[in-house]
Amino acid sequence: MTPAARSLNVFGIYLLGLGAVLLVAPNVLLQAFGMPSTGEVWIRVVGMLVAFLGLYYRTAAAAEFVPMFSLSVLIRFSVLLFFVLFVAAGWARWPLVLFGLVDAAGAAWTWTALRQGRPEEP
Repeated sequence: MTPAARSLNVFGIYLLGLGAVLLVAPNVLLQAFGMPSTGEVWIRVVGMLVAFLGLYYRTAAAAEFVPMFSLSVLIRFSVLLFFVLFVAAGWARWPLVLFGLVDAAGAAWTWTALRQGRPEEP
């Protein structure tokens, strides 16, 4: 597995874990980050989607699907931007930005691995 694929695989495992927590015990996570508890089904729907994304990431990593690696860098950096905007708009509390930082760190890891894997240009 290339370093870029490994970064996506690890991020996929993180997403699977996060999705599982959101499905099974969402309020534990929400309260740990200073967010209000909820009994709404939507947090579990988000957990399901996050877990499914984790499966996509792991599958792309196993297949060495480089276009997905590149696209994921842009998308994961944008998560941080969106979460900062959500907090600035008053729609969410600041701890949400911590999740965006995890996405940005994963994106930076993948971006660095992709750049190191490219052949030198003359």
